[in-house]
Amino acid sequence: MLHIAICDDDKHAVTTHKTIAEVCLMQSNSIGEITTYTSSENLLYDIAEDAFFFDLILLDIEMPGNTGMEIAEQLKPYLPNVKIIFITSHIEYAIDAFELSIFRYVPKNDIEKRLSTAIQDAIKLIVLEEGKVYTIQTNSRLEKIPYKDIYYIERDGKNASICTCSGISKVRKSLQQVYGELDAEEFIYIDRGCIVNMIHIMQIKNGLAILKDGVSLPISRTHLQEVKMQINHYWGAHI
Repeated sequence: MLHIAICDDDKHAVTTHKTIAEVCLMQSNSIGEITTYTSSENLLYDIAEDAFFFDLILLDIEMPGNTGMEIAEQLKPYLPNVKIIFITSHIEYAIDAFELSIFRYVPKNDIEKRLSTAIQDAIKLIVLEEGKVYTIQTNSRLEKIPYKDIYYIERDGKNASICTCSGISKVRKSLQQVYGELDAEEFIYIDRGCIVNMIHIMQIKNGLAILKDGVSLPISRTHLQEVKMQINHYWGAHI
């Protein structure tokens, strides 16, 4: 079951966004529970004090008290993998939203079309992250690594080093072989010797892929334009 929160100080907007989210869940053949808030303080309290879990949060940026931008920053320690969709009438917030690794930015003047697409894309990614594992199996070892935990994979001599949130796992296979076994669109080559999981990329800057854990990986010149295109296609038009 997917857990979705909607927070907006405008009750009418909350009702509208909830209706759109319900339709998206139905169209995605997904079961979900939607919790609504008209106070950012209540949302923060439920997450920080009562350990509420959400896969996806729809946030209005311009709210009294804690703004959507402040909430996103404060809740990340509790829900590091939550997908956040910002809803706002001010396009200048988009840059800050990108730096906070926000999943999508939706302008209020195009809410009907853009919010539906954003929610559906978020649902697809959440389901994708939860469902797949990469298996390393030898005569003496069996290890299953969830795709969502893989940050990047590097060539290491005759091995491929899989760098995850919990450490490094090595498998005696070529990088191309591992890439073929993964068979997932979120993994892309940024260099002949490195594959990155796009769900962990926060920013492309100065020829580097900057990941959520702070690691910066160089993108080769021959791959740079293709990497940007793939990321834009995968994330969708978040601005």
